[in-house]
Amino acid sequence: QVQLVESGGGLVQAGGSLKLSCAASGSIFTINAMGWYRQAPGKQRELVADITSGGTTSYGDSVKGRFSISRDNAKNTVYLQMSSLKPEDTAVYYCNAWMVLTTIPKEYRYWGQGTQVTVSS
Repeated sequence: QVQLVESGGGLVQAGGSLKLSCAASGSIFTINAMGWYRQAPGKQRELVADITSGGTTSYGDSVKGRFSISRDNAKNTVYLQMSSLKPEDTAVYYCNAWMVLTTIPKEYRYWGQGTQVTVSS
């Protein structure tokens, strides 16, 4: 059993900042890449950012230069610092992690339940 629990979403004005956190817990053997996707109403889920266990990052084009992803391997936690937020950043943000569990010796991608981010103009 494993959980990914997101926190930090909410309502913010355009130009503001928010920091999302996602903590993984449970029967974890190892965590490889972690990251964030988002889905706005009527749109497909899209990559926001991801980070490997070694710290290599990648970002979606729409957030480059404004968002920063990081992780704390000791805490099994990934963060997303969002700055210069725009109304078009409004979406449900989903954490994900590629993990091998102690009970399932194969890597799978696991997802959090999502956290709402709303940016007002």
